This record gives sequence, structure tokens and C-alpha cells, in this order.
Amino acid sequence: MHKSGIRRLAAGSLPLLSGAAAILLAVAIVLSPEASFEASLKGLKLWWTLVFPALLPFLILSEMLTASGFVHGFGVLLEPLMTRVFRLPGAASWTLALGMTAGFPAGAGGTGQLHQQGSLTSKEAGRLAALAHFASPVTVLIVIGVAFLHSPTSGYILLLIHWSSGLLAGFTASLFQRREASTPPPSRKPLYRRMALAAEEAHRRDGRSFGKLLGESVAAAVQQLMIAGGYIIMFAVVISLLTKALPLLSPAFPAALLELHLGAAAITAEAGYSGSLNGSLPAMVLLSAALGWSGICAQLQALTLLKPAGVRFLPMAAVRLLHSLYAAVLTLLVWKPLQALRANELPVLAEPDGAQTAAQQTTFTWSRLPELLSLQGALLLALLALSAAVYLFSRKRHPAG
Repeated sequence: MHKSGIRRLAAGSLPLLSGAAAILLAVAIVLSPEASFEASLKGLKLWWTLVFPALLPFLILSEMLTASGFVHGFGVLLEPLMTRVFRLPGAASWTLALGMTAGFPAGAGGTGQLHQQGSLTSKEAGRLAALAHFASPVTVLIVIGVAFLHSPTSGYILLLIHWSSGLLAGFTASLFQRREASTPPPSRKPLYRRMALAAEEAHRRDGRSFGKLLGESVAAAVQQLMIAGGYIIMFAVVISLLTKALPLLSPAFPAALLELHLGAAAITAEAGYSGSLNGSLPAMVLLSAALGWSGICAQLQALTLLKPAGVRFLPMAAVRLLHSLYAAVLTLLVWKPLQALRANELPVLAEPDGAQTAAQQTTFTWSRLPELLSLQGALLLALLALSAAVYLFSRKRHPAG
């Protein structure tokens, strides 16, 4: 009874707190209109030149592939990997790949689609959303690696650390989850047949024609990105006001806490980073930790898309903290040994012209899409190979016949 009363009190005070925060923010904007306007323009430019063109194709593709049944057929193949390692349904495998290659909020969008189709419970949707919550390779490779650090190799290393620490955080979180009480008996049907049946059943449940599916996919993707744009612009204003109100506080702290892109820019600017792997190791640790945390802005974007599934903030934030901690530790362990790679700079992303500004270097997102598609294809092949190994091992231990 006492606990339920506390919950009701907290639920009743939440609207009052949010209303008070909105009033304070409005007053701060009125008192500092010029700074607020410049910050909103900065957030708008970041969203329009980077986030929108980078994520739109992936979000449309995710909607169409989920409705067509491809996700569920692919999930049958990866089911041993997802069920044994992350304790999630096999259909979650495509959402994990989507989150790793397209970033947030694509992972949350894919999770919401699976929950809407009935492939995930609310608890599984929360766990999958936390697992598939990654920064986009566009952000890590192009914005941070090229524009901020002037080193594609640094971007690749940060991306590998980001992926590894995120999967490790997801695996750690899965250890605290109970296994399902009952599991279906192994099927005697061939693997390709089970994949085809799963895809056919998912497509039948969806029932939309191609024309309707294409139109609704575009509309849903644009709506998701409009929500993301609103969050980015608002948090850019909040960060600007906090920095102005608390001059003794390092600008990198509120920026990294609230919004990833602005936080990465503040960390690299404060460190005076030259783009060399011999640069400030503490700055790289903070940058890697900020990528794992992703910012409250990105977490709220994901929760907005997952509102029908009832996903809560605290479990999501806990996995984000774990991801941030693992990323910081991995950076401390591997950054210095990888300094030798600086001499063998990866040729995929050429060194930018020193005369270009960071803003100019982040406006070529559309031309980078072939590289991002190749990254997604490489990741899918790796997942296929790993899942095939797990599947063969599982068949050897538990023959279907």
C-alpha cells in the first residue's frame, strides 16, 4: 500500500514538474532571445544536413522489409544467436542490424513495428530497444571521425568500440532476464522452408499492397524524423541556455549529457584535438563514453516511438550507462595499442581538406550513402556467418529428427 501511494504521488507530481520546467524554459528563452535563436538554427542545420538525409532511406527500408516478412524470415536464420545470446526472439535480429547500421531512432522504429505486429512483448520490446540503440555510422565516421577529429581511422576505431561495447552491454543486461518457461520443440522442417513460412505469415498479417506500403513507409519515416528534429532543436536551445547560465560548468558536460552531436563537438573543441591518435586519451575516453550514453535527447526520441509498447526510461538509461562504462574501459585498453594504425590510414574516407570547416564537411551525407549501405551489407554477412555457426552447433547437439 505504501509503495502504491508513492507511485501515485510520483505520477501526480510529474505533470507539475514538466509544466514548471516548460515555464522556466520559456522564461529563459525570452530573456536570451538571440542566443536561443542561434542555438535553434544550429540544431536545425545539424538535423537537416546530417540526420534527415542519413536516416530517411534506412527508415523507409525498415518499414517495407518488416511488412514484407523479410525480417521474420531473416529472424528464423538468426534465431539461435538471438535466443541463446540475447534471449530475444529471432525476428529481433534485423532490428539489431538496423540499429547498428542506421542508428537511433531507426532501432526504436524497428522495435515498435515488431511490437505492433505482435512479435514482441512489451518487456522484450524494451530490452530490444536498449540493445539496438546505437549511434549512426554517419555520426561516428563522418561527423566525429572526419569533421571533428580529421582522422577516418579514429572514426573506425571509435565505431568498433561503440559496437563491441553496446553488444557487451546488451549481453550483460540479458543475464538478469529470466529464460522463457517453455520453448517450442525443434521443427523437423528444413531451414529454408521455415524461413519462407515465417515470411509468408508475417506478410499475410500485414496485408498492405505495395503502393499503400510504400506511401505509408515514407510518411512514417518522415514523421519519425520530424520528431527527432524537434528534439534536436529544443535540446540545442537548452544546452545553450545552460552553458550561459552556468559559466563555470564545462560546456562539454551538459552537451554530452543531453545531445550526442553537440556533445561530441564540445568535447573535441575543448580538447583542441588535432586528429592524431597520439592526442588526448582522456578526451577520447570521454568521447567514446558519450557515444555509449547517446544523450537524453536520443533516449527520449526512442521512447517517443515506443510509447505504445510501454517502454520505460529508467531501464533504457541503465543499459545506456552500462554501454558508456564499457566503451570508456575499452577505449582505455585499446586506444594506445592501436596508435600504430595511424600510419596505415584507412582509404575509405579520405582525409578532409584542412581549409574546409566542420560544417562544410558534414553536408555531403547523400554522397556517403553507398559507403553506409556497404557497411550494412558487411554487418549482415557477419551476422549470417555467426548465426550459421550457432545454428549448425545447435543442430549437432539437438538434432531435429
